[in-house]
Amino acid sequence: MSDRQSEFGDSAHSRHRPVMVREVLHYLAPEPGQVVVDGTVGGGGHAAQILEKIGEQGRLLGLDRDPMMLRLAATKLTAPNVSLEHASYADLMDVLDAEGIRTVDRILVDLGLSSDQLLDASRGFGFDTGGRLDLRFDTNSGSPAYEIVNSAEEAEVRRILAEYGDERFSAAIAAAVVQRRRTSTIHTAADLVEIVNVAVRGSVRHRARKHPATRVFQALRIAANRELEHLTRGMNDVFPRVLKPGGRVVAISFHSLESRIVKHSLRQNELWRNLTPKPIEPTPAEIRENPRSRSAKLRAGVRK
Repeated sequence: MSDRQSEFGDSAHSRHRPVMVREVLHYLAPEPGQVVVDGTVGGGGHAAQILEKIGEQGRLLGLDRDPMMLRLAATKLTAPNVSLEHASYADLMDVLDAEGIRTVDRILVDLGLSSDQLLDASRGFGFDTGGRLDLRFDTNSGSPAYEIVNSAEEAEVRRILAEYGDERFSAAIAAAVVQRRRTSTIHTAADLVEIVNVAVRGSVRHRARKHPATRVFQALRIAANRELEHLTRGMNDVFPRVLKPGGRVVAISFHSLESRIVKHSLRQNELWRNLTPKPIEPTPAEIRENPRSRSAKLRAGVRK
C-alpha cells in the first residue's frame, strides 16, 4: 500500500454500483501475480473484484483525479498490495516511475460519473442537488464550470454544449446564459437549471425522457475537466507505452465522443488486437437494476 493512501482514509463507503463487472473481468482477464491499473478507481467496485483475481502476489494501482473518490476507495481497498494515487490515468507514466514499475499487465478505465459524485452537492454534479456550479473532479486544478458560463463568449458556450453534449438547443441556451449574466452572476447548479428551463420550450421539456439540463451539465463537466484530452492521451500515447505485449486495456465509455476515441484507438492495428469490433453493452437485466448503466459501452484490446 502506498504511503500516500493514508491521505484518503476515514470516510463513508461508496454508494456507487460498478457497471458490467462480469464483462470487465471477462475482457480484462486479470491473472494471479499481475500488475493491474484501475485508472478511474472511483469507489473501488471494479478494483475489489480485480484484487481477488490477482491475489496477494499481484499489484493493484488505483488512480483517480477526485480526492473524494480516493477516500471512498481507501475504505474498500485495504490490502497491502494496493496503491492509491491522486492522478489522472493520462499521467500514468509518472505514477509508475514513482512506484518503480516499468510496465503493467492490465489497464481499466471507467469514464462514467460516480453516483457518489452525483450526490455531492458541493460541486453541483447533479443538477437536482443544488450546490456551486463547479463540476471539476479535482477542485485544485483547472477552471470551474461557473467561470466558463460567466466569462466565455456566447459562441464558445454554444460550441461546448453542441460538441460535448450533442445539445440541440445549444444556441438558445447559450443566448440565455449570456442574457442572465448581464444582470447576475451564475453561481450554482440551480441557476443553470433555471436558465435551461427558460431557454427550452415547455412542450419539449414535458416530452423529454431526460431532464433538459442533463446534456448541458455533461458538456460543461467534460470541458471543465478536459476529459477528452485526457482520454486521447491515455489511449493513443500512454497505454501503448506501458502495457506489456499481450497486456490488455478495457475502457467503458458513456458518451459518443469518448466511445469514438476508444474505438479509433483500438483500430490502430500496429498497436492493438481489437477484442470488441462491436461494443459490449449491459444486459437488459443490469439496466433494469441499474438504469445509469444504460448508455455504457465496453471496448477492449490486447497490446501487440
